[in-house]
Amino acid sequence: MAKMTYIKAITSGLDQVLNDDPKTLIFGEDVGKNGGVFRTTVGLQDKYGEDRVFDTPLAESGILGLAIGLSLTGWRPIPEIQFMGFTFEAMDGIVGQLARDHYRFGGQKKFPVTIRTPFGGGTHTAEMHSDNLENYFVSTPGLRVVTPANPYDAKGLIISAVESDDPVLFMENLKLYRSMKDEVPDDKYTVPLDSAKVVREGSDITLVAYSAEVNEALSAADALAKDNISAEVIDLRSLSPIDTDTVFASIDKTHKVVIVQEAQRMAGVGALVASDIAEEKIMSLDAPIGRVAAPDSVYPFAQAEGDWIPNADDIEAKAREIVNY
Repeated sequence: MAKMTYIKAITSGLDQVLNDDPKTLIFGEDVGKNGGVFRTTVGLQDKYGEDRVFDTPLAESGILGLAIGLSLTGWRPIPEIQFMGFTFEAMDGIVGQLARDHYRFGGQKKFPVTIRTPFGGGTHTAEMHSDNLENYFVSTPGLRVVTPANPYDAKGLIISAVESDDPVLFMENLKLYRSMKDEVPDDKYTVPLDSAKVVREGSDITLVAYSAEVNEALSAADALAKDNISAEVIDLRSLSPIDTDTVFASIDKTHKVVIVQEAQRMAGVGALVASDIAEEKIMSLDAPIGRVAAPDSVYPFAQAEGDWIPNADDIEAKAREIVNY
């Protein structure tokens, strides 16, 4: 297998679905000739033509409206919102329309729309370009939310998302785009949309994370191992629905848990996982549920994001606190 970056793995997955299904379409701001602001769709317009991969005006609400209409008439659209911070302009389309339409139509219509959007800090972008806004969408019934943490999952999940008949928000981490490589098959494969993955086995404490924080959790686990603390690391991958079975099985083994997210502590994914654990597995715990998250503040300017984003040291410190409780 060839080694691919995270971004090339997504491009490979998009190439696969465009080749397999003539009803797939990619559109958004600069995704055509330029291949997207990060070059995620580079070469796809040349290969599949301007009718299949095309640019839109700078109008996120229009992009989502187009996607909903196309899905109603048999297409399988893959719109791109250039940065997750720009989803506010399409919020009614995503939350008020797309996520509700399967229910509105009594299950008679499918809405196979995959919304791709970059997010996450660590790359010194401008304001409104790095925000972690998954909380808004995880609390939206009718919408799947997935975010890969490595190139292998990135390709498998984007193919699964496009082939799903449900609307999917596919979150791509900016920091991961070109910072890591992984072995990725050239052929088609899929990764389930609703499953977490144990990426490191352990016995003393469970670290639950997603997206770029999975790699921070793995680094923390390496540091803990030097003192014979065995940390199990779980990549959620799916934020809606959350695979609680995998999390619960790990807690039954380790009896201690720390939940990690890059978003502000007040944002909901970590709190949702913690409440599920408290409700279903409180008797399996030997210590309080630990949480690591960003401060409850507006996302900072680029000069301060290094101090704001949770890192491996923060995770290690919290894990030691919980282990030694």
